[in-house]
Amino acid sequence: MANLFDFNTETDYVGKVVYVDTTKLSLDVKPKELKLARVGRLVAVKISSAVEEWAIAIVERVIKNPSTEQLKTIVQPNEDEDTSPVSADSILERVSNIVTIAIVATFKGKKGTEINYFSRSIQEIPDIDAEAFSIESENLEKFMGLLSAKSKSDVSLDLGKYSLSEKARAQLNGDKFFQRHAAILGSTGSGKSWTVASILEKAADLPTTKMIVFDLHGEYSTLKFAKQLRIAGPDDLETKDDNILFLPYWLLNSEEMQAMFIDRSEFSAHNQVMMFQKLVGDEKLKHLRDNKKDEVINSFTIDSPVPYNLDSVIAELRRLNEEMVPGARAGSEKKGDFNGSFSRLLTRLDVKVTDKRYGFLFKHPSELNAYTALTEIIEQLIEFKENNSGIKIIDFSEVPSDVLPIIIGLVARILYNIQFWTEKSERHPLALVCDEAHLYLPKKGENNPNEKRALENFEKIAKEGRKYGVSLLVISQRPSDVSETILSQCNNIMSLRLSNKQDQSTVKSFMSDNLTVFADILPTLDVGETIVLGDAVLLPSRIMLDMPKEENRPLSSTVDFWTEWNEKDKKTDYNKAVENYRKQSRK
Repeated sequence: MANLFDFNTETDYVGKVVYVDTTKLSLDVKPKELKLARVGRLVAVKISSAVEEWAIAIVERVIKNPSTEQLKTIVQPNEDEDTSPVSADSILERVSNIVTIAIVATFKGKKGTEINYFSRSIQEIPDIDAEAFSIESENLEKFMGLLSAKSKSDVSLDLGKYSLSEKARAQLNGDKFFQRHAAILGSTGSGKSWTVASILEKAADLPTTKMIVFDLHGEYSTLKFAKQLRIAGPDDLETKDDNILFLPYWLLNSEEMQAMFIDRSEFSAHNQVMMFQKLVGDEKLKHLRDNKKDEVINSFTIDSPVPYNLDSVIAELRRLNEEMVPGARAGSEKKGDFNGSFSRLLTRLDVKVTDKRYGFLFKHPSELNAYTALTEIIEQLIEFKENNSGIKIIDFSEVPSDVLPIIIGLVARILYNIQFWTEKSERHPLALVCDEAHLYLPKKGENNPNEKRALENFEKIAKEGRKYGVSLLVISQRPSDVSETILSQCNNIMSLRLSNKQDQSTVKSFMSDNLTVFADILPTLDVGETIVLGDAVLLPSRIMLDMPKEENRPLSSTVDFWTEWNEKDKKTDYNKAVENYRKQSRK
């Protein structure tokens, strides 16, 4: 077949290699070729003449030497000297400029065959004096077309257009994008939310997609192709609706229950933990015996998701807290061993149970107490039905902030465990889309019991989920605040514009040394433009992403302050806003 590149030595030649490092090269570039060496552009360096073999590199740094003032001094000799004038052109021919390039891939084509080889691994380094050419115009279009052709398959995820060549479509390997987790990072207003919406929109076209979006602010409620679920709010406690999600308290494991109800700083915390767990365990066993579930009893633990009666647990705690036992003297009484130990625990339980904001935990419809309730909840979360894309949006906007990390972690843990215990032949891949991840997966969450519980659940998924078909898509505007353990497991990074230095450094820390040039580009990206790195892309690329269809754009657009201030006054129903504020619901 014809060569991929057809370079013209007059118009495409950049310079020769004068310095070789592991992944970086320095080129000796003459002034007239310097205009081709633009930072961020692609360069091909010849490796072998026997076959078409090139090192593909990106221009990282350009150093011009000497300066214009120095050149004037050279070409204009002193009047006292008896020398002939020196031609500026002859000087320019001898001047050297240094251009540093970073190798990012290798291409090898074989003549007379349709087989060519493209790899991100660097197997051979160009020699000293190897020639370098700028990949421009038709060569750039052919090269980008090759990337698209290589990526295009049944598993391709079409994202948009390459910024270097808009004629070529940018496509990722959909399998590799989700297999080992991914992250979408970008400052507010960079186009992060509609990037997510665009990916969801494309995934919705697949026959059996299974994706669950953790939506903290109701941004994705406009996505028509997705099934909208909402954690029950104060006004939904009597509602029987397939779109309202209840999460019964008995789904909480022991660590989550402790984080929610028990203050570890109290002197009697150990008594509270011990007795609370014992009573919960007794109630769960009672439920299993009443339902004749002997096979479950044999493997029962306190963390088993078995229904139990919380009212009975509270009643027994109250009895023990008030218990008086016979004293040493006949007819006298003294306080029992636990008298007064559970006062604060009972107060916290009472506050949580009676607060309608926590109704999704404690005020669920009575039929959810049945032994089959968990199966019903799982089907509501991940089962797709006819005319449903299999993408579920869970709106957490009415969940109280103090328990938000626990509840999101609870949902993630349940889904992971269901995947873990499903027969391998019946297991279907599931992706969890973690919007605003910095709010519940923070870097310093170990100091907060609620955040710690969520971190433990998600870190387990990040480390082991790929083996059981559970993937994470982590989304954040503050990557520097997100758990390093979770981000480090994301083998694909899509970074939109980042203006904060700490956030840029976080993204840079996940790049190999030959790719750090991309980190310097992050604050200059346009809205909806991204740098994509990782297993899913053949070459680290700068891509202009497709916008989702207008009817599927999230409710995250920036308010046009000056424009709206310039319009006529619009009426606001503050009475309604106050009532929504009081009842903690926009319904």
